[in-house]
Amino acid sequence: MIYSKIAGTGRYLPERILTNAELEKIVETSDEWIRTRTGVERRHVAAEDETTSSLCIEAAKSAMEAADVKSEDIDLIVIGTTTPDLIFPNIATLVQQALDIHGCPAFSIEAACTGFIYALSTVDKFIRAGESQCALVIGAEIITKLVDWNDRSTCVLFGDGAGAVIVKPSAEPGILSTHLGADGKYKELLYYPVGASKDLVAAGTDAVGIIMRGNEVFKVAVKTLGAVAQQALKANNMDKSELDWLIPHQANLRIIQATAKRLKLPLEKVIITVQDHGNTSAASVPMALDVGIRDGRIKRGQLILMEAFGGGFTWGSVLMRY
Repeated sequence: MIYSKIAGTGRYLPERILTNAELEKIVETSDEWIRTRTGVERRHVAAEDETTSSLCIEAAKSAMEAADVKSEDIDLIVIGTTTPDLIFPNIATLVQQALDIHGCPAFSIEAACTGFIYALSTVDKFIRAGESQCALVIGAEIITKLVDWNDRSTCVLFGDGAGAVIVKPSAEPGILSTHLGADGKYKELLYYPVGASKDLVAAGTDAVGIIMRGNEVFKVAVKTLGAVAQQALKANNMDKSELDWLIPHQANLRIIQATAKRLKLPLEKVIITVQDHGNTSAASVPMALDVGIRDGRIKRGQLILMEAFGGGFTWGSVLMRY
């Protein structure tokens, strides 16, 4: 049997850091309120001349170096993002050109915060089918450009970043299974009100931003993340006690804590990075994976469950041996 296995990881965060103290000068909020409600202490904000693809490129270079692969080795690029540079061409082709990669399939997936999980699941199928030998998978966002900085309920949450992985075939178990889901009936709870075929500019408004009904999102997110984790474990006849690490979407510390409690996992088994960069949407899971690997907590052979939940609603999980 052919498995797909992560051979290297990388991440990139913009240089500019926006602290909670700085946000106190922008909107009516406080460091204590933000930390208590979200767990976020700081977030990175892209510079004016930075694009989502430029973040992707830096994260990709880091992952390629970690995996010891060159541009000519890569035969597939899949990127999860909701904030591409352009409507078209798709962002993966921009990254492809910048990395001097030519001819291979390159496309993006839009599944909000679940974008990386959807992208990795797609690549897993390509590799298992024998159609890819070395894939680049990225989750990236410059989501602060979608934020209404006058809306204190959302502007404190989000930050920019990119995380990347190199995936190769392996005879030894790597990705054991992936599980994806979505339900559009929850659209009104979390969405961005303009788009290419609807309204590129919202009529009659001075500012456009992410619309979120936080309490409702919290309830559905915790329930769904618990369910998709159990689905992955059941599909592989495993118990949650066998997990070495849970890597959840870094949306909000309270959601992470509630999900861990639902799974009866101690927080010592959860990779938490939300305090350092806020909710980076599709970038959060691969960046957290990279943090855990590079600081030595995550080791080869360990059982890892990655999961995410985002606007749509979309959700998904990846159970793997690192």
